[in-house]
Amino acid sequence: MRALLAYKRGEPRVCAMVRVPSVKEEDHRRIGRERKVLVGEGTCHVNRIKGLLFAQGITGYEPLGRDRRHRLEELRTGDGRAMPEHLKGQIRRELDRLQLLIAQIKEVQAERDALLAIEVAETPAATLLDLKGIGPECAAILYAEGLFRHFDNRRQVAAYAGLAPTPWQSGSVQHEQGVSKAGNLRLRTTMIGVGLAVAAQSTPYSASPLVPGAWDQTSKSGRGGAKQDHSPLKMASLERHRQRNSLGPFMPCRR
Repeated sequence: MRALLAYKRGEPRVCAMVRVPSVKEEDHRRIGRERKVLVGEGTCHVNRIKGLLFAQGITGYEPLGRDRRHRLEELRTGDGRAMPEHLKGQIRRELDRLQLLIAQIKEVQAERDALLAIEVAETPAATLLDLKGIGPECAAILYAEGLFRHFDNRRQVAAYAGLAPTPWQSGSVQHEQGVSKAGNLRLRTTMIGVGLAVAAQSTPYSASPLVPGAWDQTSKSGRGGAKQDHSPLKMASLERHRQRNSLGPFMPCRR
């Protein structure tokens, strides 16, 4: 109650008010979140099929290829035997589930494209589509997860997405601990991917801040090492590197 009264009196930094999204804004998030779930399930099916085949000494089979069912009938085990019938039946059923997921992903993407074309045509999501490296999926996530809100400055955007820096200092020792990761995970992951894609297309490789050789080596820290880069793009690239192993290769971000 004291914090609320202080906030009403206009005292700064007493507390922060939560902006609750409307029912419509919350419903817009469903499309991107459902697609992410479907993509994750598809990745599990693809990995399961490859794992079953690898146990029989079979490699090089692509469950997402157009000729996946025809190739399945021609596969031979590593020692030249025909595939066991029950194993082949299990893989067929996995392919059936995978085919259903592909159809559902296309349906969700059609809803997403319709949303971008009709309901949010005057929002920043439509403007994002004009930038190189940003496709419908990234634009929809950026809008639905973050840009529907009002931010006074870029610091608020970074804090909401969990991209705020977390410097650490003790005496003459200073180093960066990475991004805070305290915000919206979906927004943060998408912003990191978009930032790297835009930087890769708009900056020469030798001058890119993502290249270790481009770091500032002239200014030294207290311990004699090179000056650390605390820029959001550098921290985003490091965070992207940590997350790379957890992202599935089932479907690209742009589609």
